[in-house]
Amino acid sequence: MIGVGVELRRGGVVLSDQEAAVLACVDEAAVGRMLLELIAVPSVTGSAAESEIQHRLAGWLERLGLEVDLWSMDLPALLADPEFPGMEVPREEAWGLVGVSEGGGDGPTLVLQGHVDVVPPGDLAAWDGDPFVPRVIGDVVHGRGACDMKAGVVAHLAALAAVRAAGVRLRGRVAVHFVVGEEDGGIGAFGTLRRGYGGDACVIAEPTGGTLVTANAGALTFRLSVPGQAAHASSRDAGVSAVDAYVPIHEALARLEAARNAGPSPLMAEYPIPYALSVGTLRSGDWASSVPDLLVAEGRLGVRLGEEPGEARAEFERCVAEVCAGHPWLREHPATVSWPGGQFASGRLPQGHPLRDEVRDACADANGWATRPRERGAPYGSDLRLYAGAGIPTLQYGPGDVRVAHSPRESVSLREVVEVARTLALTVLRTTGVK
Repeated sequence: MIGVGVELRRGGVVLSDQEAAVLACVDEAAVGRMLLELIAVPSVTGSAAESEIQHRLAGWLERLGLEVDLWSMDLPALLADPEFPGMEVPREEAWGLVGVSEGGGDGPTLVLQGHVDVVPPGDLAAWDGDPFVPRVIGDVVHGRGACDMKAGVVAHLAALAAVRAAGVRLRGRVAVHFVVGEEDGGIGAFGTLRRGYGGDACVIAEPTGGTLVTANAGALTFRLSVPGQAAHASSRDAGVSAVDAYVPIHEALARLEAARNAGPSPLMAEYPIPYALSVGTLRSGDWASSVPDLLVAEGRLGVRLGEEPGEARAEFERCVAEVCAGHPWLREHPATVSWPGGQFASGRLPQGHPLRDEVRDACADANGWATRPRERGAPYGSDLRLYAGAGIPTLQYGPGDVRVAHSPRESVSLREVVEVARTLALTVLRTTGVK
């Protein structure tokens, strides 16, 4: 029987001796050191440093006493898989990394998952210094990947280090999945699941801003090719501008977005546009004094909770086809739609699954909070949908605010990383059980 502890949460919840011991072993100084070290590795999606950081983390997991599997993924086989989730950058290699705690008995397996890749820094002039040289101002660490999601990776590591330092033996197992390629489709998570790894539940430490994310919208990358007819600009009436032909399609897509965002799920109701349809790039013309004969638009289509990606694609394609059918030029020269790059389905934790309350309770109990974090959905795609699709109940809870991710303002509070590490440590004990 678990012993009675002495540490109390406001509200009267008592921690066991093992729980109190593990929380006391969360090393705040080590959290800071690990985060600075990881940010300094420029592990941009698809780069050599993305592989480098996996090898570095493999050594860390081995020092934590985990059984480590570090493998080079079979890219041709994964790309040929009919369920492959898409990819947006060229790759010569992708490394999978899983660490599993030793021993264990008849208890469940909890997966702690995090991605190691980061998006490119963009305009370097917008940063206050090198984005891969982390800066610490007070309690806040600045740098590319600080929030999305190296802070979450560190929280996982710190939680496991605390369990090990406290000498607590688990009845079940913990499996750490560190993955590449989350930012461009999820090849790392997909390859890890295809290798046969799984669990009874999963926590992904994406930045959730102090909330519990139990559902993700999806996002599909589209490409629109709109034809025109070239002519000299001085006699543009002899040609057809692809730019002009695109305009009614753009207007129709705005109407489609409005229709698709009517009456969203309560989990998504706080967002002005939970399922955004956005055109990110437009390319047209190759000479200033020529009528452009082609416009290519690329963007993302939000996928509603519970909606099949195929249904979202079909609705988008019908919208474009309807515009073409009513346009004098496009009727005979219709725009074409293709779906390159990342293809993120939606995903959610099954309603009523105990993992939600287990993590919410652990947040309050581990950190002495009087209230538990609120539940919500997120309007972006993530690896959650791949784990949920594999039958693994999954939610997101991690340090940082996604609103500063992918920007020159990217940062995270070390206090928040420690709080999440404490939450995860307590979640490990309570979901896997202790001997």
